[in-house]
Amino acid sequence: MKKTIALLFTIFTMGVYAQDSIVSVPEKRWDMFKYDIGNMFKGVAYSYSRPFRWKGQQWAQFGGVLAGTGAVYLADEETSEFFQRQREGVPNVFREYGELYGSPENNYLATSGVYLVGLITKNEKLRRTGVLLISSATSAGFLQQVLKSAVGRARPVAERGKDTFDPFNPHRNYHSFPSGHALLAFTNAYAIGKQFKSPWVKAGVYTLGAIPGISRIWDGQHWLSDFVFAVAISVATVESIDLYLDRKYDEKYNDRSKKMSWNLNFGPGTLGVVLQF
Repeated sequence: MKKTIALLFTIFTMGVYAQDSIVSVPEKRWDMFKYDIGNMFKGVAYSYSRPFRWKGQQWAQFGGVLAGTGAVYLADEETSEFFQRQREGVPNVFREYGELYGSPENNYLATSGVYLVGLITKNEKLRRTGVLLISSATSAGFLQQVLKSAVGRARPVAERGKDTFDPFNPHRNYHSFPSGHALLAFTNAYAIGKQFKSPWVKAGVYTLGAIPGISRIWDGQHWLSDFVFAVAISVATVESIDLYLDRKYDEKYNDRSKKMSWNLNFGPGTLGVVLQF
């Protein structure tokens, strides 16, 4: 199952670029590899330094993410109960996909496959995609590991309630915030989605990327606010590393005329966070 998921992911990404011309600078594969590995490490470092360059707009967006996460947090008990009630009605294929694809091992298996295909074929766009995927997952994944330990939030399955926090508790039942499965899977989806102009295609890719995180809510492993904040980390990480890679590769995915925004929706019996793109 693990190999199948990785193979499908690689084939899907190859299909996206099947008609692209090959760009190979530098020309030798070993030189390409060294260049790309350097950009992976530098991209991770850049993502961590990016907040020091934020201006008023970026800080406002960060405040919006915190406010949105806080609003969802208030309804975590109700949403957790709702999602878990739906669990038995969810087809097993979705639950298995969510569990397997959101794990770090499978994530790196799939993203490394994308990069290696780009390296072997000397396709700069595939290479850059692989660099973006691997460095984004590394950056966001390490941050998630630090946060989940430092925050120490109890998972729903611990049956301690949404307000229980025990920082640096080594037991996995206190590693709920943010969701690692949601973060890794949506990081991949957002990186791939950036390369499409159609909002419908983007929405489809994002939906596939959201399933692993949602599956963990079905299983009582995470609260909805864990998922929301993980998605926000994914978006911010991919955007910052992609901005850095714009300077290093001829292939560029960014359209500066389009901006991503977060909005809160309130209504009678309704609370939601909307991502516009």
